[in-house]
Amino acid sequence: MLDDLSLDQMQIFVAAAEAGSFSAAGRQVRRAQSVVSQTIATLESRLGVKLFAREGRYPVLTAPGKLLLADARAVLCGVAALKARAKAMAGGLEPELAVAIDVLFPMVVLTRAAALFGEAFPATPLLLYVEALGGVAQALLDGRAGLGVVGSLILATPDLVCERLLGVQMVYVAAPSHPLGQLQGPIGQAQLQTHVQLVLTDRSTLSQGREFGVLSPRTWRLADLGAKHAFLLAGLGWGGMPLALVAADLAAGRLRELTVQDRQEAQIMPMYASYRAVSPPGPAGRWFVETLKQLAGSCLEG
Repeated sequence: MLDDLSLDQMQIFVAAAEAGSFSAAGRQVRRAQSVVSQTIATLESRLGVKLFAREGRYPVLTAPGKLLLADARAVLCGVAALKARAKAMAGGLEPELAVAIDVLFPMVVLTRAAALFGEAFPATPLLLYVEALGGVAQALLDGRAGLGVVGSLILATPDLVCERLLGVQMVYVAAPSHPLGQLQGPIGQAQLQTHVQLVLTDRSTLSQGREFGVLSPRTWRLADLGAKHAFLLAGLGWGGMPLALVAADLAAGRLRELTVQDRQEAQIMPMYASYRAVSPPGPAGRWFVETLKQLAGSCLEG
């Protein structure tokens, strides 16, 4: 019998509960009071539960009725969401937005953009992959993501289109306890090469045979930026980090910036929004790209 439940019954049940009487519910749903009474009775019969006590002047929800009212509202909300999403998709909106983000991209920009996205597209799921080096491009090429934010590895291929977003300032750092952290003035290549450099590694094969900012033959490779940060703080090596991520550590003396000889100018890593040329962003993706561009003004530009 439960297979015979209808949305019309749910709507009338909710209307009767909210209006406080069957006659008021009838006016709300534009049905005769007798139709409302009969619909509620039929629903009670099919559920096997009494929803309203009718002993008084006005019907009163029973304890089971109060519980089932919440379920009925959830069903109606779900149907409304389904209709809204279908209408948006029919208008070209993506069913979901999958974005691959370079791990070096400023998280303050990403989190703000994600918050605004939730407000602008409440019915569109946002799926985020945070990757290093070739991981972003790989996610685009294999179709896991429709939009990418790339910085540390840009593929020179006509398959991908790139739009500049911002520049991320990079700095070389070491802990005060590390030998390099105790040096004053520019540090030469020979000194750097005697110490372990902490380097992000690529989970994809796209950067195979290529190095990015590696100045020492002695390296420890980590696939996670958070782990690299922890290793730097522990004095286990030296390496490059986004300035925004270590600014508090530098100010508090937990890390020290290294001035590298012949690299005394600011090291800026450009970041780009990227997508496959054959499948440009839809309305949600284009909105996300433009929002990232606008929010980028709060970060140091290169």
